[in-house]
Formats: sequence, structure tokens, C-alpha cells
Amino acid sequence: MNDLSPVLILVLGLILWAEFVNGWTDAPNAIATVVSTRVLSPKKAIIVATILNIAGAFSGTAVAATIGKDIIRPEVVNISVIASAMIGIIAWSTLAWKWGLPTSESHALIAGLTGAGYASGGLDVLRWAGWQKVFVGLLFSTFLGFLTRLLPFT
Repeated sequence: MNDLSPVLILVLGLILWAEFVNGWTDAPNAIATVVSTRVLSPKKAIIVATILNIAGAFSGTAVAATIGKDIIRPEVVNISVIASAMIGIIAWSTLAWKWGLPTSESHALIAGLTGAGYASGGLDVLRWAGWQKVFVGLLFSTFLGFLTRLLPFT
């Protein structure tokens, strides 16, 4: 078995750190409303969030495939690009948490990979197919959220 290089161990540590930051920023956002309105107790909200997060993780790999192949060209992804993306996630999410801003680590991952890929290989490494999916999701969530608010039952 090959020994793990110090750089690989460092990058794995950055990935774990980014996941830790994800846990402390995403989990409270997911349960804040039902706990603050007393729909669920904190214990029940944590249990529901845990079950649904696990179910979400097993529900498919389409998002992971898009991020892994369609945001930047896979051939430019190397340990430096991964490390840079993780540092971006950690820095952004920590600052957003400090300032009390809601954040999405999925968006931070896309932005981090894009920035690191662009720095590594220029504009040619960005892939329009994946960005179309990102923009469609942003547009739908923004406009559907706005339009739903205008409905009489909300």
C-alpha cells in the first residue's frame, strides 16, 4: 500500500474541515424555522433533519456528477484545485457564519471549483453545460419563491 503524502493528508484535512463548517452552518438553517415557531422541539427537529439528510445523500448522484464533471473540465482538477476550493469554502462559510448570513456550501463548492479551475487553466476550463443547470436552478428558486409568496394561501 502506498503511503499517504503530507499534501494529500493536508487536503483531506481541508475537506473534513469544510464538511465541519457545512455542518455548523447548514444544519441550523435547516431546523431554525420549525424550532423557533415551536412546531418541533429541538430534539425532534434534529432527528428529522438527520433522517432527511441521510435520505438526501442516498437519493441520487446527479448533483455530484454535475459538480464533478460539468462545472469545470475534469482534466484540470488536481490536488491544488481541490485544496483551493476547500479553502474558499472554509473562508467564505466562516465569514458568513460570523456575520450571521445564511450560506450554501454547495454554492461555495461550485464557486471555489470555478475560481480554482479558472486560476489553473483559464476561461477555457469552464463548462457551459453545468453552468446552465446552476443558472436554471437559481432562476427557478428565485422566481418560484417570489411567485409563491404572491399566492393567496401564503
